[in-house]
Amino acid sequence: MGADRKLFTIVAVLIAISIVMTYSLTEYTVLLFGVNEFHFAIRQLIFGFTGIVIIYLLSLGDPDKHLKPLGMALFLGSLILMIAMPFLPSSIVSEVGGAKRWMKIAGFSLAPVEFFKVGFVYFLAWSFSRKLGHHNDMGIKDELRRFLPYGVVFVAAMFIIAFLQKDLGQVVVLGATLMFMLLFAGSSFRFFLTILGALGIAVVVFILTAEHRIARIKSWWSLAQNTVLDFFPSFIAEKLRVPVEVEPYQIGHSLNAIHNGGLFGVGLGNGTFKLGFLSEVHTDFVLAGIAEEWGFVGILVVVFLFMWLLQRIFKVANRTQDSTIYLFSIGIGLVLAGEFLLNAFGISGITPIKGISVPFLSYGGSAMLGSSVAVGMVLMGSKKAKM
Repeated sequence: MGADRKLFTIVAVLIAISIVMTYSLTEYTVLLFGVNEFHFAIRQLIFGFTGIVIIYLLSLGDPDKHLKPLGMALFLGSLILMIAMPFLPSSIVSEVGGAKRWMKIAGFSLAPVEFFKVGFVYFLAWSFSRKLGHHNDMGIKDELRRFLPYGVVFVAAMFIIAFLQKDLGQVVVLGATLMFMLLFAGSSFRFFLTILGALGIAVVVFILTAEHRIARIKSWWSLAQNTVLDFFPSFIAEKLRVPVEVEPYQIGHSLNAIHNGGLFGVGLGNGTFKLGFLSEVHTDFVLAGIAEEWGFVGILVVVFLFMWLLQRIFKVANRTQDSTIYLFSIGIGLVLAGEFLLNAFGISGITPIKGISVPFLSYGGSAMLGSSVAVGMVLMGSKKAKM
């Protein structure tokens, strides 16, 4: 059977939208950095074209021969790179905000964590399909004993990503993916809730052990509290209320950009909040830029494309008899959905901003190529599904 052509086409359309929006939303940024007006658009074109080529080439592969070596190479290779990055010289690794997340390669910066996510999901899918199954009324202790090796791997990865690279958002995405993959692999719902509670506690600990994360939570809460506290009795609401010292800069302008777009938007290229109000809107705030220039209708189109993308990925999982491909497709779908939702909720003030990019839409090579590898591997696996 051939690979899923519809899935390939959807991704190509999203990448095309990304290139157009990168050109439109960098009108101020190119002036700020003193570069050619097509600078970022050309780079995104290169990333997008390379991503499409990667997806196409991977879709030609034999899932029985190539899927496992590629998945394991991504998992182990990117894990080793993330461990080594804090010790590498600045000529090789870029440091931003005290975190070394990007490696300099041929004039571009690549983040190994974007490829680690794909490898991590494959590792879980391969291992779960071999060692897990239906819980058969196992007790919590027995399920915990069976889960322990994966827990150790996740905690190690969480330490590297959250502490060494200061990227809690990726940990949240991977943690949620791990939990749901466990459930689909056959663990009991009771065990699912137990581990979910433990992960929730771990996230709280991570937040409380870093001042910049506490400040980010307070900044978000100062904006969201009026809406949320209306549902609480006044004596409880007053206890939870925090003083609004400074309105969150990015969120405030993001909400204004969304509001300014209205139903049909102000027109491609006519947005105003990209002109220095939303810093580098073409990256993490690309949805706010689309909302202003394309309006609610434009966001609706983007959401439809993502829903269709996820439907095709989950269809691969549903139609295959291969348990590894089944779990891997579910895991990749969950990662892409989680990133989209975290970004959308963040730019609209529903949750704190996590610095998570929108798959295939945000400017940047690492996220684009990492997501392309993920979809390419799903397409490779779709050959064993009755589409």
